[in-house]
Formats: sequence, C-alpha cells, structure tokens
Amino acid sequence: MTSFVLKIIGIISMLCDHTSDAIIGGYSFLNIIGRIAFPIFAFQATIGYVNTKDLKKYIIRLLAFAIIAQIPFMLFQTTFTNNYSLNVFFTFLLGICTLFLYDKCKNKFLGFFIVIIVSIIALIIKADYGPFGILIIFLFYYFKDNKIKMIFPFIILCILKYVPNFIDSPILYKEYMKLCIATASSIIFILLYNNKQGPKLKYFFYIFYPLHLLILWAIHLLIK
Repeated sequence: MTSFVLKIIGIISMLCDHTSDAIIGGYSFLNIIGRIAFPIFAFQATIGYVNTKDLKKYIIRLLAFAIIAQIPFMLFQTTFTNNYSLNVFFTFLLGICTLFLYDKCKNKFLGFFIVIIVSIIALIIKADYGPFGILIIFLFYYFKDNKIKMIFPFIILCILKYVPNFIDSPILYKEYMKLCIATASSIIFILLYNNKQGPKLKYFFYIFYPLHLLILWAIHLLIK
C-alpha cells in the first residue's frame, strides 16, 4: 500500500468524521470510521520527516497551512462546539519539531523528556489530538525500522487516549469502546505500507483539509 493510497483512505475517513459532526449533528457510525484518519496522517507526517530533503521547507509548509487552516477549522468547530482549539497541522508541526529535537539529543533520556514536554505543550495550547498526537508521531518514528514492534505500544496509547472519556462518561462506554477499537484498527493500514510513494499530489492533501472544512461549515449553515 503506497503513501498515496494511505492518504486517500485517511481523507475518506476524515471526511466521514467531519460530515457526521457538521451535517448529521452528532455521534454516528461515521465518527467510528473517522477514527482511522489521524493515525494514518500522523504516520504520513513521520514518513515526510524521514524522507524530506529540506526539513526547513517542510516545517515552513506545515506552519503555513496551519495558519491558513485555522479560520476554516474554527468555523467548522462552531457547527458542534463553543470550545476552540488549534487545527491538526499545528499538531503535526509540533510532532515534527519534536522528532528534530529528539534526533539532536545525544542523551536519549533527555530526548524522551523533550517528547513529554512537547506533549504537555500540545495539551496546554489545545492542539488537536493533544499529547496523543505528539506521542503517536514519535512512536511511529521510534519504531520506523520495525513496524511490528509498534503494534503493542500503539494499542496502549489508543486505550489511554479514551480512558478520560470512560471515566467522565461511563454510561457511554460502548460508544467510546467502538471509537477506541476503530482508532487502533488504523494500524492495519499502516502495516500494509510498502515504502512507496505512488502518484504525487502533495498539495492536494494539504489544500483538501481547510477546503472541506469550509464546505461542511457552509452546508451546515444552509441546512440548519
């Protein structure tokens, strides 16, 4: 499975998730499908870091699209919440910077400490997916040479992500269990990655994110 195919799966999953939020107006089976998206894109961000020929340009590109996508993301959030956060490009930006800092550390204990610190920062600034996002990106990088070894810690992180939900809303444990399982199931697609890029449509995937958020927000305004 090429990077291109993985990204298409991620886009379809993300569109399902966001359609449920903005159009259906609440939890649905589309949200369950949508849980597949983030780990796939986090994995792709890690691949981007490993393969980029110009890390500076990669970081600038992530920052630029993080800024571009923020207003569409906030408009989209108005369809289902009054609480705002930073869009997922900021999460990827923090994650890539984390990998860079980790690589620069000769003392790997200090490197792991940096990962924890950035995870806390992601929580404080309300970056989408918070600490889970940073830790997943680092996990994919740390086990990049042996994807089988990442399976168990990945599943553990998926479980830990939903623990607060189980505690806050125990009556909804079945729904959160489904979301947790769906999130963890994304590892199946990641394990099928064949280290090939496939068709090059780099900016399509960057542009699709803010564009589909704006479209869903507009549709929500028309039907509400």
